Amino acid sequence: MPDGAEIIERALNDFQRVQTHMMNAKKENATETYAGLKDDYISLKVLLTSLGVNLTEIDKMKE
Repeated sequence: MPDGAEIIERALNDFQRVQTHMMNAKKENATETYAGLKDDYISLKVLLTSLGVNLTEIDKMKE
């Protein structure tokens, strides 16, 4: 079973990857793709916040 640090690291990596894909989808005007990614973004943001991670510096989307 992963420990807290491993969970945070994995979630941070996923959060940054989702943000990158969201920015690309926004540029390409891929609204359905963006909406699906936004669901993942929100879930990861809630998870990381509940784990005490400060997202101020790494949250590029600010949604």
